Amino acid sequence: MGKLLRPPEAPQPRDRKLPNDADTTELTLPKVKTLGEAQGIRLRRFATGLLVVMAALLAVSTWAIGAIHPGWVWVQAFAEAALVGGLADWFAVTALFRHPMGVPIPHTAIIPKSKDRIGEALASFLKTNFLTPANVARRLENFDAANALAGVLERPASGGRVRRGVSSLLVQLAETPAATAVMKRLQDGVTTRLADMELSPLLGRMLEAMIADGRHRPVIDQLIQWAARTLDSQEGLIRAMVEERTTWVLRLVNVDERIANELVGGLRGLLADLAEDPNHPVREKADLALSNLAFDLQHMPETKAKVERVKRELLANPAVADWLEGVWSRLKDGLLKVAQGEGLSDIGEAMARSLREDPQLSGAVNQLARRAVVGTVADHGDSIVKLVSETVKGWDAATITDRLEGAVLRDLQYIRLNGTLIGGLIGLVLHAALVLGGAA
Repeated sequence: MGKLLRPPEAPQPRDRKLPNDADTTELTLPKVKTLGEAQGIRLRRFATGLLVVMAALLAVSTWAIGAIHPGWVWVQAFAEAALVGGLADWFAVTALFRHPMGVPIPHTAIIPKSKDRIGEALASFLKTNFLTPANVARRLENFDAANALAGVLERPASGGRVRRGVSSLLVQLAETPAATAVMKRLQDGVTTRLADMELSPLLGRMLEAMIADGRHRPVIDQLIQWAARTLDSQEGLIRAMVEERTTWVLRLVNVDERIANELVGGLRGLLADLAEDPNHPVREKADLALSNLAFDLQHMPETKAKVERVKRELLANPAVADWLEGVWSRLKDGLLKVAQGEGLSDIGEAMARSLREDPQLSGAVNQLARRAVVGTVADHGDSIVKLVSETVKGWDAATITDRLEGAVLRDLQYIRLNGTLIGGLIGLVLHAALVLGGAA
């Protein structure tokens, strides 16, 4: 029986001939001798040695029948049948992978000759039994993708290599012209969308909803507080303005000072009343004015035209484009910081906790994962099957033969050993039957 394994220092060339002399330009696989293959080689030597022993025992027993004792016929029957059984199994095992002793006997070297058909059969088996949407969906029914994702997020150390890879990829992508093109496309999309959108009715509905819910009142409160702080900080300016507009005669009798005191005191009192009384008449007038503005924004053509004019002027202002570009830059910097690990651990733990504690979220993640896998199989299952078939066809026939034989080498040698020993036992049984039948 020929060598089943090629030594690493003598790799087979890509243009070597198949056992049936067919040309090939196929991929040669790396050859690695495993522990199982080493054990198989030892068993192969033992099985071959056993055949030699049976041949020698046959010769010795044949001579001993006449020279020593007729009882050696039992040994002869055992050795003869064992040798036949061992040789038959050696031929069968060898014929699977190569021509026995290099002789091109028909129906030998089955695997090298059928490599392409094996690849097609394997691909068909995968397509029929595994890569169908129904089979994949059924096998994914009990798969908890949310729990698996939570486990990964809870082990930030295990994601270090992935995080570094993602970080490096994002940094490279952020500096490419494609990133600039994406930013420009987003900026143009936002400005185009705003230009086509009629803002006035939208603003009117928003303002109307705020008034109905009373959400405008905190804004008015803040305005009142701002006016009070401004009055305190600008009181000197107000007094100076009153003094400038008062004649010198009135200033002699301090009329300007009394007027300034009354003005500042009156404004301060009004602001204090507005802050304390939520139903103050001035507040009611402000509510009415806002309601009228909400109505005008939705229904008055003049107001709509003013809003659209202001919107166009803003969009045409280069400062708006600079602002949008700054938003993109800040977003890009934030993504890069997260990818590089800043705050990533806290984010991962929070997401993992949500996935474990929120049944609705985990259900949505599981459903999305199942749909994604089933959709991928439905869309690309044929491509995967084709890849398997073409990959097997591209393998070097001699190499894949050695790899397959090496994977089952121990079992093949046990077949040979069993054939030798069981054949010998059958020979004894048959000789005993002949003796009992009187034919021997």
